[in-house]
Amino acid sequence: MMKRFAVVGSAMLAVALLSGFALRGGPRWGKDPERVKQQVTWKLDDKLDTLDATESQRQSIHAVKDRLFSDGVQLMQEHRAVREEAFQQLASDTPDRQKLHALVDARIEAMRAFAHQATDAALEVHGTLTPQQRKALAEQFREHVGP
Repeated sequence: MMKRFAVVGSAMLAVALLSGFALRGGPRWGKDPERVKQQVTWKLDDKLDTLDATESQRQSIHAVKDRLFSDGVQLMQEHRAVREEAFQQLASDTPDRQKLHALVDARIEAMRAFAHQATDAALEVHGTLTPQQRKALAEQFREHVGP
């Protein structure tokens, strides 16, 4: 049971890394991704302070964050291009139904791939933390989301 909480807690950390994407997924996202990265870093550092993470753990976890953030920025850039293509199709007199469906399918697959990357990142972070840190993170997660 505790192992499951630890995995869930680690997944929460990955979600925290992604929170910048969710919070800034709208029109402001494209204006300053570095600002979003800075905010995610601050939240992550606060969490690592709470867990009394070592410098080695911090470096490892920040590398995971940077990698995941970079992939998220790329995903958002691709999304903008696809959205523009969809708008062009819908603005035409004869939109291509197959092309629009293919665009949707491609975005779903891209999001699925990113979700798997986030899961792998959570597992990597999970392996970086000590059992006590995982337990603390799981307890914080439980308090945050409730029973």
